[in-house]
Amino acid sequence: MLKAKDFRMQAWNAKTGKWGTLALTAFVMSIISGLCAGLTAIGIGAIVSLIITGPLTLGLVAQSVKVIKGEDVAVGDLFSGFGRFLEAFLAHLLVTIFTALWSLLFVIPGIIKSYSYSMTFYVLNDNPGMAANDARKKSMEIMRGNKWRLFCLDFSFIGWYLLSILTFGILMFWITPYHNAARAAFYKSITASETPAEAPSENEVGEVSESAAE
Repeated sequence: MLKAKDFRMQAWNAKTGKWGTLALTAFVMSIISGLCAGLTAIGIGAIVSLIITGPLTLGLVAQSVKVIKGEDVAVGDLFSGFGRFLEAFLAHLLVTIFTALWSLLFVIPGIIKSYSYSMTFYVLNDNPGMAANDARKKSMEIMRGNKWRLFCLDFSFIGWYLLSILTFGILMFWITPYHNAARAAFYKSITASETPAEAPSENEVGEVSESAAE
């Protein structure tokens, strides 16, 4: 079974030649987040953030998956999620609501559920025709028994995040996409054994038809 260091290594190797593009993507994302924070002063920051967070998250996930697959990436990948705005928006809204409701019980249940829903956007990215709530449910299914492993992966980046403090946060532009790519590698690992259902061959269809006719 792969461990946190294995996912980090996969992400590190996959990012070769892409560091600059990914850092620039993280920088653009930080600017957007800063603008949303600024809009909070006039009372619309929270609304704007709610509207755009889902599509932007889907875009970041799509980019991270492309990194792990060895595909070319571009800063524009960040906005690719707007092509599926409704699903991405609803996915973010549902995950936010359900996590908040579980958090009302106590902090720990909320954290556990956040890990249950953590692969929602990866599932959505892999399944263009899937509804937002189905993606959330699928995330719960594939994360069953894997939540602690993902927590360990996330925790293994604590040293990098502490180090970024010494650079006044500048290092975050490289750490964040590194962490995202490691999560994409994790998703790829836990779903590797899953194979989509194959359509029946013409012979099989013929056999079924003949059986039905008899």
